[in-house]
Amino acid sequence: MSSTMTIRLEDGIKNRLDQLANVTQRSKSFLAAEAIAANVDTNEWQLGEIRASLIEAEARDYATDQDMADLALRWNAGAG
Repeated sequence: MSSTMTIRLEDGIKNRLDQLANVTQRSKSFLAAEAIAANVDTNEWQLGEIRASLIEAEARDYATDQDMADLALRWNAGAG
């Protein structure tokens, strides 16, 4: 199932979309729908990662400054 939606584009973006549609032999609607889907996927993923990070932070499930300092010392000791 699909729905119709109207959007406003800056002239420059519309011209670029027209050119891309012509070169790829795809419709502007197809390209716009693909771009919106990719943007939604990316934003959903990013928000999910932020939520997971907040849960980890609230549970104090992260490396402390001391943990990082100890790790740096071990790396430096192994590099010599």
